[in-house]
Amino acid sequence: MVTLGILSDTHIPDRVLRLNPRVIPFFRSAQVEAILHAGDVCTPGVLEQLGQVAPVYAVRGNRDWLWLRRLPLRRHLTIEGINIGLAHGHGGWPVYWQDKLYFLLNGYHHERLMPRLSLEFAEARVIVFGHGHLPLNRWVNGQLFINPGAAYFQRKNDPAPTVGLLYIEPGSKVKAEIVKL
Repeated sequence: MVTLGILSDTHIPDRVLRLNPRVIPFFRSAQVEAILHAGDVCTPGVLEQLGQVAPVYAVRGNRDWLWLRRLPLRRHLTIEGINIGLAHGHGGWPVYWQDKLYFLLNGYHHERLMPRLSLEFAEARVIVFGHGHLPLNRWVNGQLFINPGAAYFQRKNDPAPTVGLLYIEPGSKVKAEIVKL
């Protein structure tokens, strides 16, 4: 079985000064073989820290325009024969502003992003995304959608920081879990 660590929205230093100190030990104890970061990394040091645990595959989020603009907006990965789509979920600036208005009026809903991600990653069995800071682990039409939530220390009334694990088992079976830190 292959275990992948999944996180998103670390937001360093725009929301917190450092990586949640539970992330590295947790990924080490889970013996992850790679780490997928779904954007809003904000500073290259985070990727360097994670890279001490396992190879890191990251994408650019809406907050990564300054120091991490070299990151791609989306990645298509194949790990142990499983196609994985990795994106932040904000869809570029024009879509970001449309979504921002929608979310202000209606609240955040993963369902706003999921159809767009499914089209972008039509061949993917697993789609990893971030952006909303709310965890999701759901199968829809044969695709596993995973949003690990936000890994940073939250404010008093926010949900607990979370990360995810993706398991790829023999026979191409996949499952995921969201873990509170």
